[in-house]
Amino acid sequence: MVRHLVMWTLKEEAEGASALENGAKMKEMLELLNGRIEGLQHLEVSYDIIAAEPECHIVLCSEHDDVDALNHYQGHPEHQACVSFVKKVASGRKALDYVI
Repeated sequence: MVRHLVMWTLKEEAEGASALENGAKMKEMLELLNGRIEGLQHLEVSYDIIAAEPECHIVLCSEHDDVDALNHYQGHPEHQACVSFVKKVASGRKALDYVI
């Protein structure tokens, strides 16, 4: 099993919406991937960050069967549609993948 963690900082305003509005849209878009991509066991997103160092506005945690499943998820068209939106609204990104 592989866990995939991503933390983003968001632009104050992008795509005609505030960071909070875009965080909510990201959460909705990404969580819709649950059950839609083979090898993706679970995905959750939060924009209600209590504390983070370095600062972030939104976090994703997903679990995948193995590295091949993670690679499949990352290239999947439905995930890539999310990536297109995120690239427009995010100002920074940190990611970590590890075996559990």
